[in-house]
Amino acid sequence: MLGSKRLQKQCDVSQSLNITLSSHLNLEMNVVTPFDPWKGKFCTCPPKYSFSPYSGCSHKCLYCYATSYIKVPESRPKANLERRLMRDLIKINRELPISMSNSSDPYPPIEASLGLTRRCLELLLSRGLKVMIITKSNIVVRDADLISRGNCTVSFTITTLEDGLASIIETGAPKPRDRLKAIKCLSQMGVPCIIRVDPIVPGLNDDEKKLRRLIEEVVKCGVRHVSSSTYKVKPDNLARMIKAFPDKAKYWHELYYEEGFRHGSSRYLRDDVRLNLMKMVKEIADDFGVTFSTCREGFTHLTTSTTCDASHLIPLRIKVRGLR
Repeated sequence: MLGSKRLQKQCDVSQSLNITLSSHLNLEMNVVTPFDPWKGKFCTCPPKYSFSPYSGCSHKCLYCYATSYIKVPESRPKANLERRLMRDLIKINRELPISMSNSSDPYPPIEASLGLTRRCLELLLSRGLKVMIITKSNIVVRDADLISRGNCTVSFTITTLEDGLASIIETGAPKPRDRLKAIKCLSQMGVPCIIRVDPIVPGLNDDEKKLRRLIEEVVKCGVRHVSSSTYKVKPDNLARMIKAFPDKAKYWHELYYEEGFRHGSSRYLRDDVRLNLMKMVKEIADDFGVTFSTCREGFTHLTTSTTCDASHLIPLRIKVRGLR
């Protein structure tokens, strides 16, 4: 009797472990996941999903926050991605947009030959799903035929118009002028384009005149919304930044470690410093007649758009269709 009970107990434990393991594996296999499921204090984004065709990022931006938890130095395509994507799409709320992608650029150099992001876009846009592309790459223009017919916006990150500075802080990314050309091309095809001046790094790209010129240029190319944020320090990205700009080491240490504060695993600038920087960008956006929002700063009173992530600009060209 005791042996039977012991065996039953072992079976129960084994079953419990199998269920837990199965759930864990299923969770690991998801490629479409809720964006910011922890609801960070400074995140003001409306509900949406996140989807990255690649792990890691070949653009190798010095300020990247994702390298603290994604230990892949180059863009690497996810295995069996299209099958996993279709599986996940059956389970999600199809009314919510999908952000592609926040931590690994969907258009790394290898995308030009692989076409993985393009195939994923075909699956998403042909079924009427809403997609928000975030990129630093002009390769996105290749997919203009799909994007211009679908429920899609494109956000370009441009932190500076200076080729020299960009080549240091965004080593593997296309030149700013190439991104401007991509914005102009997509805008002319009716694709809503957004600019992310993200991040603003004190002492590097925070000059008001240069920011004004940047926003003037992107608006000329057709940008309809400006989003901005300040640089968030993590130990690994600060080490890269200091290696590239050793003369800024003391300045950044004072700003972030002596005067700033810790939030989660990042260090933020003092509230008034962040607010003044964001106010400056907002006023420039106002001057050029485009809407503005901050990203992960918490300054909702500065937002002049319906949504901070510009998801309100997604055109509804195709109705949601069956996914099976």
